[in-house]
Amino acid sequence: MQGQKCVAGRRFNAEEIAVVCNVVQTCSGLSRSELSRTVCELLDWKRPGGGLKTRECSGLLEALEADGRLVLPPKRHGRRRGSHIPVPVTPAGDRRSEIVGTVKDLGKLAVELVQDRAGRRLYRELIGRHHYLGYRVPFGAQLRYLVWASLPNRQPVAAVQFSSPAWRIAVRDTWIGWSDAVRKRNLQHVVNQSRFLIMPWVQVKNLGSHTLSRVAVSVRSDWSSAFNVEPLLIETLVHERYPGTCYRASNWIGLGQTAGRGRMDAGHRRHGAEPKAVFVLPLVCDAKKRLCGS
Repeated sequence: MQGQKCVAGRRFNAEEIAVVCNVVQTCSGLSRSELSRTVCELLDWKRPGGGLKTRECSGLLEALEADGRLVLPPKRHGRRRGSHIPVPVTPAGDRRSEIVGTVKDLGKLAVELVQDRAGRRLYRELIGRHHYLGYRVPFGAQLRYLVWASLPNRQPVAAVQFSSPAWRIAVRDTWIGWSDAVRKRNLQHVVNQSRFLIMPWVQVKNLGSHTLSRVAVSVRSDWSSAFNVEPLLIETLVHERYPGTCYRASNWIGLGQTAGRGRMDAGHRRHGAEPKAVFVLPLVCDAKKRLCGS
């Protein structure tokens, strides 16, 4: 029938194809893999075990592009999302002399978006060597920042990464108040702060909360520019080993704990294995209302 499409044994009607085309047009800054995940969520295209049929969805997107119904972003060649990659070990990432004092003692702080090869390499080394989770290729869209002090000399004192949001977090979704259908439609307006590191040799009071406040301002405009999607809310998950004091001090809202399964545990095999505290930061005053809207 005219307007329909059959891919991998599933027939998509004209209304569903219109949804797909709208996602691609609206989220033009996302990669092909992120678009596939978003479409799978919207159309509930999953395997029996609960995993998303992203590979089949890529075929659907390419078929629609071949028909002239949409235009996909260029393919990005890189490593598989979530995979470990070698971390460089250079003097740039070595532990430095301890810095103690206040934020003012660091001089002028610069929050810089990582954009070139040297910056990406330094970021990967600092996170890989000094963050308890190490470095992994982030899921979906991502932006990274290095925070530089000017005193006692120019050096990185913090590193922050933002990436695509978790598909479901019960306490987050309850706090927002959106339905499952609305969540699928508006999820990309939530950004996940997936890494946050204050260099272990930097013992500076209030640097954590100061950094969080500064990068929140930067990511709001940078994310819109990079991915053509306005971020309305930032989320993060904090391991139980950390109290989350710096988040509370910078006006993040504590919502409770996750179920502890992890974002890739679609089969619910790790329930309660590693619960984490959930914090959110609205970037606009009416974030919940807009996230629940059309």
